[in-house]
Amino acid sequence: MLANRPALAAEPARRAAVAWEESACPLCGRDDAALLAEGADPTPADGPGLRFAVVRCRHCRLAYTNPRPTPDTIARFYPPDYAPHAPRRARRGRLPSRFWSRVFGRPCPERRGLLPWPGPGRLLDFGCGGGSYLRRMADLGWRVTGLDVAPQVVRAVRDGLGFDAHLGTLPHPDLAPGSFDVVTMWQALEHVHRPLAVLRAAYELLVPGGKVVVAVPNFDSLPTGWFGEHWFGLDLPRHLTHFTPPTLTAMLRAAGFRVESVRGMVHADWLRSSARRAAAAGRGGPVTRLLRWRPAARFVAWACYALGRAECLVAVAERPA
Repeated sequence: MLANRPALAAEPARRAAVAWEESACPLCGRDDAALLAEGADPTPADGPGLRFAVVRCRHCRLAYTNPRPTPDTIARFYPPDYAPHAPRRARRGRLPSRFWSRVFGRPCPERRGLLPWPGPGRLLDFGCGGGSYLRRMADLGWRVTGLDVAPQVVRAVRDGLGFDAHLGTLPHPDLAPGSFDVVTMWQALEHVHRPLAVLRAAYELLVPGGKVVVAVPNFDSLPTGWFGEHWFGLDLPRHLTHFTPPTLTAMLRAAGFRVESVRGMVHADWLRSSARRAAAAGRGGPVTRLLRWRPAARFVAWACYALGRAECLVAVAERPA
């Protein structure tokens, strides 16, 4: 599809170990996209040498990585010390006010435990990582289940935390329809090869009136344009779909959900990480160096949120009753 195939410009040993595939649009299914951007893997597991293309569908405007590693070989691009897989301490303390969270963009009330459901229920955390969110919600009285594609993560959740956890993705044969009240996806949907199929499977797992909460990087954020390939939320090739508010809304609706809200969330730590990467690559000037300073990053991240161009999106949608 692309005249320039940056994803295939790899050293011979790496190219032989990874299988590649061309993808049609993950949302509308059309195979008509234009090259939008390209970038290198910021955390290569086997050393530098690979660059990847991001294209945009000419019909539904969804951006996605193409070509991409196949589902069977993309694990090669997750380093052993991949941060989301590491166990982290769950946040404690009072639940945040929804009002002040909306004003300041952080903390995210759903992430801290204030889910759109009347009391503790049954929760599936898709892409559960180290299990800190499962532990938080179990402490609040929820019956929790984790799902992840990393075997070491699933073992840690089962053996270390004692929670129910399954290996794989959605749809999953061991998860019955109508068995959950809420499904959460914290920075997980952008990693999957078939995001629409995952959302449709989540729809089937929910009871009528059940909710899905999805958090993804915002490809239409201001920092995306400032930092380009050094933007922390790009993370090629692990991030396969690059959502904006309209395309995230469209995908949730295509899966059958009624979208209640799509809003931004402040991520000052992402901004600092982007600034560090750009500075290390010799890009940017005094402003980039200033954004490595926590107070400056917090102020600018909040300004992006106030302008409706925050780095992270949080969507809440319902399976209609």
